Amino acid sequence: MKIDEVPQDHSSTYGGHCKLVYAVDDSGHYLTAQSDGWDAEAFATQLAVAELEAQEQAALAQWRAGQASPLRCLMYRYRLDELGLSQATGLWQWRIRRHFRPDVYRRLPTKILSRYAEAFGLDVAELVRYQQEPA
Repeated sequence: MKIDEVPQDHSSTYGGHCKLVYAVDDSGHYLTAQSDGWDAEAFATQLAVAELEAQEQAALAQWRAGQASPLRCLMYRYRLDELGLSQATGLWQWRIRRHFRPDVYRRLPTKILSRYAEAFGLDVAELVRYQQEPA
């Protein structure tokens, strides 16, 4: 895209911030430019956030019913999927899926909980509390 075509649609998804993008000037050189939004990108972002919120609500219902651990609910709340949580914690995805089971989650040691706590930006004590009771 050319430097004068960089979208400036004042997207609410940017929260008043700007994004750095690359554009081409008149002589064909790449330059950096700031964009404060693009309607198509904002729409896609809103759809993705709505999907994560729906997944979080479904996971929360499963947790309250005792069918799943709170880990899946927290994963969606903090805008992660299994791959992202795996990368953030350094745990294999199959182990994370196993930790979605409430009986397995209740027995997790503090060492593993601290990896999840760091990924979510929470205290380990809060995850320990989640081991005891549903929300």
